[in-house]
Parts: sequence; C-alpha cells; structure tokens
Amino acid sequence: MANKNNTTVYVGVTNDLNTRVWEHKTKVNSSSFSSRYNTDKLVYFEGFDQIVRAIKREKFIKGKSRKWKESLINRANPKWNDLSGEVLTKYR
Repeated sequence: MANKNNTTVYVGVTNDLNTRVWEHKTKVNSSSFSSRYNTDKLVYFEGFDQIVRAIKREKFIKGKSRKWKESLINRANPKWNDLSGEVLTKYR
C-alpha cells in the first residue's frame, strides 16, 4: 500500500486482501500506521496458497530497502496505479 504521493509504503500480510484493502481505504483503525500515513492505495500484491509462505515473503520484503521496494513495485506497476479495483469486489 502507498499514500497518494507514493512517499510512504506499507507492507503487510492478510488472508483476505479484499477486506484488508477496504479497511485501509475506510481507515477502520484510526490509530494504525496506515491510517496515520494515509496508505490506502494498493500498488502491489502477491498471492500465496499457504499463509506461512506469505508471512515469510512479507518479512523478506520488510527487511529490504525503500529503493528495493520501489524497484519491485516499478516492475509490476510502473505508474503506481491503484490496483484496488482488481480486488475490491465485495464492497462495491
């Protein structure tokens, strides 16, 4: 997730991307990092069939530099478009 100007990036893991994106966009938890920094734009995501693998990947990405994360996003989504339309089906 990124904020409007792509200056802040949030990395997380979930077993329900649809719900998690909705929570970011509606700022369900007003004291959370994502609410404070307005990271409500889905710019990158990966899918996994096992939560253990997803958590391992999340920790790996979190351990990388901002530059590395930007490169990862740029390869998949060079314009940093909001991809939430691809996953937000439940709440339309």
